[in-house]
Amino acid sequence: MVISDSEDVPPYLRITAELRRRITSGELRPGERLPSTRQIVREFGIAMATATKVLATLHQEGLARPLPGVGTIVDFSGPHPRSPGAARPRAGGHPTSGLTRPRIVRVAVDIADLEGLAALSMRRVAVELGVTTVALHRQVGGRGQLVLSMADMVFAEAPPPDPPPAGWRRCLEAAARSQWAMYRRHPWLAQAMSFTRPPMSPRIKAHAEWVMRALHGLGLDPVAMIHVHATLAAHIRGLALNLEAEAEAVQDSGLTDEQWMDAHGTPAITPPAATSAHPLLASVPPRSLDLDSLFEFGLQRLLDGIAILIETSRRHVQPPPAGRAQADER
Repeated sequence: MVISDSEDVPPYLRITAELRRRITSGELRPGERLPSTRQIVREFGIAMATATKVLATLHQEGLARPLPGVGTIVDFSGPHPRSPGAARPRAGGHPTSGLTRPRIVRVAVDIADLEGLAALSMRRVAVELGVTTVALHRQVGGRGQLVLSMADMVFAEAPPPDPPPAGWRRCLEAAARSQWAMYRRHPWLAQAMSFTRPPMSPRIKAHAEWVMRALHGLGLDPVAMIHVHATLAAHIRGLALNLEAEAEAVQDSGLTDEQWMDAHGTPAITPPAATSAHPLLASVPPRSLDLDSLFEFGLQRLLDGIAILIETSRRHVQPPPAGRAQADER
């Protein structure tokens, strides 16, 4: 179904009315999952921001609520939904009582974990908290500052090991696996990170400093050390960029990546009919391209290269033997 822009009523209100009808008629029953933002985009031919506004409005009316790990579900137990624009009531008096920066950031993280970064807006967070967007801006500034605070919060959940493991390689392995697990828990995080304009929150800086400290004294200058950190981080983030799409696909289809591949045949790299044309591709075992195996393979190859870099740097900083030095002088 495609919503025409020529109609007088805004598209988000028409789509909200359609989903409201499905809920109040019993077509969608309490506890059932509503269409995700991506499904609404496909069904109605609208933008992601409009789909997000639809779910936010239904939540504001008391017809839906987000359920971590599931999606947005029907939350309707009465015959008359609240009118549009009525904020969801909160216990404890005035809606802004207890509104703190950490609470706002935590709610934003939960929304992004559940619905993806594209679904996150100041309005969406305000609806969840039952406050105005003005109240949010007073606490966290704009969306950009909010996303930076969200990244800082999730980096705080995965501090580097203290005390660190023995040896630079084990330290870098620990840092990389900690970050990979963090991206796994928060698939939206890869979209929030950047290397051209890196977000430099206190916890993100702490991770970079920890990696550089593990490399300190090995013959690398500061530029080489930060390049090692950035190269490892880029490998992790590059793979993690696939996680949010994978999470959305799981939510839409109800199948994990492994289940989808099993249902559609493996290996998924090439169809059986093409094995004669691509025999090497056909020889790849099933599930050889899962993200975890790609992460481990790339990590070990990077660490092998860093080991060579360190060994080369050590040779350059070490003075030659006395006899060789005299010969060189002559």
